[in-house]
Amino acid sequence: MEHTYQYAWIIPFVPLPVPVLIGVGLLLFPSATKRLRRMWAFNSVLLLSIAMILSINLSIQQISSSSIYQYVWSWIITNDFSLELGYLIDPLTSIMLILITTVGIMVLIYSDNYMSHDQGYLRFFAYMSFFSTSMLGLVTSSNLIQIYIFWELVGMCSYLLIGFWFTRPIAANACQKAFVTNRVGDFGLLLGILGFYWITGSFEFRDMFQIVNNLIYNNEVNVLFVIFCAILLFAGAVAKSAQFPLHVWLPDAMEGPTPISALIHAATMVAAGIFLVARLLPLFAIIPYIMNFISFIGIITVLLGATLALAQKDIKRGLAYSTMSQLGYMMLALGMGSYRTALFHLITHAYSKALLFLGSGSVIHAMETVVGYSPEKSQNMVLMGGLTKHVPITKMAFLLGTLSLCGIPPLACFWSKDEILNDTWLYSTTFALIAWSTAGLTAFYMFRIYLLTFEGYLNAYFKNYNGKTGTHSISLWGKGDSKNITTSICLFINNTESAFDENVQQMTRPFITISNVGNKKKISYPYESDNTMLFPLLVLFLVTLCVGSIGIPFNQEGMDVDILSKWLTPSINLLHQNSKNFMDWYEFGKDAIFSVSIAYFGIFIALFLYKPVYSSFQNLDLINLFLKVRSKRNFWDKTVNIIYNWSDNRGYIDAFYASSLTRGIRGFAELIDFFDRWIIDGITNGVGIITFFLGEGVKYVGGGRISSYLLLYLSYVLVFFVIYYYFIIL
Repeated sequence: MEHTYQYAWIIPFVPLPVPVLIGVGLLLFPSATKRLRRMWAFNSVLLLSIAMILSINLSIQQISSSSIYQYVWSWIITNDFSLELGYLIDPLTSIMLILITTVGIMVLIYSDNYMSHDQGYLRFFAYMSFFSTSMLGLVTSSNLIQIYIFWELVGMCSYLLIGFWFTRPIAANACQKAFVTNRVGDFGLLLGILGFYWITGSFEFRDMFQIVNNLIYNNEVNVLFVIFCAILLFAGAVAKSAQFPLHVWLPDAMEGPTPISALIHAATMVAAGIFLVARLLPLFAIIPYIMNFISFIGIITVLLGATLALAQKDIKRGLAYSTMSQLGYMMLALGMGSYRTALFHLITHAYSKALLFLGSGSVIHAMETVVGYSPEKSQNMVLMGGLTKHVPITKMAFLLGTLSLCGIPPLACFWSKDEILNDTWLYSTTFALIAWSTAGLTAFYMFRIYLLTFEGYLNAYFKNYNGKTGTHSISLWGKGDSKNITTSICLFINNTESAFDENVQQMTRPFITISNVGNKKKISYPYESDNTMLFPLLVLFLVTLCVGSIGIPFNQEGMDVDILSKWLTPSINLLHQNSKNFMDWYEFGKDAIFSVSIAYFGIFIALFLYKPVYSSFQNLDLINLFLKVRSKRNFWDKTVNIIYNWSDNRGYIDAFYASSLTRGIRGFAELIDFFDRWIIDGITNGVGIITFFLGEGVKYVGGGRISSYLLLYLSYVLVFFVIYYYFIIL
């Protein structure tokens, strides 16, 4: 066993040859490298599969032996300073290794087809493999300096992949926004690392935890300074995991390719902040104020992410805000000290959200295949609807991921989210009410996304695909007729009764291209993705069904034990917590009734507002009556508009940053520029100008004649005596 641990350092470097060889190949043999580009996708999957096998082997040994292994070697040694590098294998590391490798393999297989027509195919796989190396290095790091090195490499890969299509201004702006926002948190992380090194003289986790605990216990350190340094460390996690108030970069990060959103911005990189807080939880647990602060940030993020997802039209942005909210649940659990529950939800959410993002990518891919369709609008859910019959496998995968995220049993997220909701009642009644309300909002906005994409809602009337009159959402490929669109019911949209704008009306025409050659019609409808894209969806489908079982206790030697608790035993012992090896099924069932009920309530509201329930124009009078009755509810309309505007405008947080920070910093820079240009440079230039004019004036005085010099001298003497007489003598 120890022999296997000794070679665990190989895991982070297994994917590294791919970006190195791609770079060398493009430099030395560009034509051959591009011609054999599909080979690099195979190599990427193969190498990451090797890393996955090694990670699973380590995890099995972790579960069986319940041990922690650390290996370090000296890097920098001086009289006053020493720095070691190494790797740490514990339950947290092994969990993250499995998540990164398994989700990474599925995304790479998926990307081979999704990115097959992109000119940056090789660059994409080079970035992805380098990201895998950076992320694997991050989770195996044995000290804070090593974590910071890989932390920055992960951020660099995120920057490159968000701006992958850098020729698009919106993508270029998005990667810059992500870079600047994360630099705020990363600078705080660096200051926090240096602060704790000043306090403890060590970067190693175990030494740092022990020294800080002893210093605080013996009252030998300023507690306020320790709290300040801990908040700086937490700032890095806030930025990386898109917690309030540094969450603004994550929705814009959806401008990158969809596989990037699935791997980096849903399952792995955004989980790095959760990983960091979990790694440093023994340090934070020493100071209750920090734990309260972490839980406070978590609960704000939970509610904020859910409310901002309510009215999003972009399918990926809606899922991004959902990710932000679920990461808030994990941060809330860590702040409450529920270490096991937070990691449990990290696991279940990673697979469920990867399934949802890859499903959204399949939808986008299907939409982009429609003849004449604009890629810029392929992510707009308002322009979708009725996709069920065209992409049935994607629909089933997306529905399962949606149900899981809503917390419907027996799917993955039900088990983990239910534990978090139950723990909040023991921590704070206010937090519990917010968390449970947000669970209902999660069910609502997730089913809204599903219904808008695959089913549609009452917003237009036209003929369906078979020529029968029916009620559907705005379908871009159905045999629609603008004359049939007699009214618009836009539930949960800014205006309660409004017609479509010209762009939307134009998009209701069918995408049918008729070719006169051979009298054949070429009809383009959305169709299901290829097998290489469907295979990862099916694998994640099965994982989402089964992964929740690792948190369900089973009877072993007369005692109820669940796999996750047994897995996390060493880390739980380090936190001086009791491992949860039993479950009161009666209490669990009673608590689950409430959580499932509120989830079903959110689903019911979404179905009521967005599900097409009318099947013919015979119901048009009922609909108009509904509109008239609804128009009289001024308070309801105002409430809906406020909620919609809040969500659609991202809670006005981006606008606040733009007006206060961006414009303020720009105004301050202009003021500094004015001061530098006219004051600093003005003084220097003024002295030069004055000297120049004095020199010009004096040169005309020196004419070379003695009589002129004598006259000037006598004039100076006369003026001096006059001044002396009037001001001194008199």
